[in-house]
Amino acid sequence: MAKQLYKYKRNRYGLGQFILTVILVLLTVFFAAPVLLVFIAAFTDEVYINQHGFSFLPQVWSMNGMNSVLRYGKQLLQSYGVTIFVTVAGTALGLLIMSMYAYSMSRRGFRLTKFLSIYLLIPMLFNGGQLSGYIVFTSYYHLKDSLLLLILPLCVTTMNVIILRTYIANSIPYELMEAATIDGAGDYRTFFQITLPLMKPALAAVGFMMATAYWNDWQNALLYIVSDSKKPLQLLLINIQKSIEFLLNNANVPASARAAMGGTIPQYSATMATVIVVIAPIMIVYPFFQKYFVKGLTVGSVKG
Repeated sequence: MAKQLYKYKRNRYGLGQFILTVILVLLTVFFAAPVLLVFIAAFTDEVYINQHGFSFLPQVWSMNGMNSVLRYGKQLLQSYGVTIFVTVAGTALGLLIMSMYAYSMSRRGFRLTKFLSIYLLIPMLFNGGQLSGYIVFTSYYHLKDSLLLLILPLCVTTMNVIILRTYIANSIPYELMEAATIDGAGDYRTFFQITLPLMKPALAAVGFMMATAYWNDWQNALLYIVSDSKKPLQLLLINIQKSIEFLLNNANVPASARAAMGGTIPQYSATMATVIVVIAPIMIVYPFFQKYFVKGLTVGSVKG
């Protein structure tokens, strides 16, 4: 009887796992298909797209769309450098500040905990808006055309601090910090040598979200950046798209400009090429942080 029951449970779980696997595969294909189509469309001939639409198996391939983006070679590499610097510097600085803030809030008996909590919630309740921020940053702080304005606005957010504080409270035993204090370690040593190394999953999750926000940010650059040498990748790609739209809407396009683009001004293929330039680095980096990203986001979840 017991043997038959065991066999029944094994068959039932085997069937359930099979159904779940099929569902996950279908969902993966469903969500991956648009991304695959973007990559294919970037290398599809523009005339073919205009005549037949987007296709997973186009009959005519072309590099015109990608070349229209890559011909900005030097400026493209420069914008990549600016974006990478802003992303790395902003993420590192933000993680350091927010992890220290979260650590301070998690300390029992700390007299400023209530003040820090209220201070953290103020930006969620009251916001001066972009106009007041623009006036303050440019007229009083004189930071116009400075890379600091690409880093500081996204450096610290309330939600990320809450995630880090929750991780410290739920996943790091408070007894470890108390033991360090008894052994004579100060707050800085306890934080950097004990708490911070144990926060890797939460830091990876928050860091990935911050890096994605920095990587995709273009509004701050549009407001504050003037010099071409300081334009990030997103703003450059927007300018490229505007240039292509101008050529498409201008009847007096020089023949030399059309010849440089392969005789046809690419619109859809160039748009897809800009998407590839943006998302490719994120797709390459994400698998290395996926484990920590998922673990950090499931902090505080109820285990069944």
